[in-house]
Amino acid sequence: MRATTAMPPALSEAQAREEICRVGASLFARGYVHATAGNISVRLDDGCLITPTDACLGFLEPARLARVNREGQQTGGDHASKTLALHRAIYQATAAAGEPCSCVIHTHSTHCVALSLLTQGDELLPALTPYFVMKVGHVPLVPYHRPGDPAAAAWVAQAIAAWAARGAPLRAVMLSRLGPSVWHNTPAAAMATLEELEETARLHLLTAHRPASDAVAGPGLQALGPAQIDELRQTFGARW
Repeated sequence: MRATTAMPPALSEAQAREEICRVGASLFARGYVHATAGNISVRLDDGCLITPTDACLGFLEPARLARVNREGQQTGGDHASKTLALHRAIYQATAAAGEPCSCVIHTHSTHCVALSLLTQGDELLPALTPYFVMKVGHVPLVPYHRPGDPAAAAWVAQAIAAWAARGAPLRAVMLSRLGPSVWHNTPAAAMATLEELEETARLHLLTAHRPASDAVAGPGLQALGPAQIDELRQTFGARW
């Protein structure tokens, strides 16, 4: 049986509130989120903190973050994001799979959403770069559901369990036409995962959809091969 991933020391609630606001401001300033799109949560011992619905991540206030107990009932702050069910499903599913996470970030990042409009397969991206393989991994493409639909949360929970059973635990999923949801042990680590995912989507769009007449288009986009991925497994412990 696979050992449970070690967790870093938990943030205090005050630290978690400050970190959510710091990460939100950073994502907004660099264009990973816009307007009132996106949300961030951090797991607590007795529930979680999550950004309020229709809040701009660039201008969050620590005291106004929604606080939710283990049963999903709000106990403080402004009204919780409509994606609360998805965040809670990710916390529960990753813990059940032996890969517990402490932070979930959902954005409407431009390149990821654009790629979801063009992709027909079950995953958003192939293994294009070594850091995508090592830092993000497989990103299942979730069929379109309206924002906040509990059915999307159930779909993601099932995907987390299925990929963990294959020995390739997920760090992200892509909600078709909406945006990526990523998770990790800290808000900073989750943000880094999102950044790597969005950058890989941008690279894909820059290279895979050139006009056929483009002289530098070459034979088409090439993913890393099995031997190259196995080398990343052996050298860096990548789980793909």
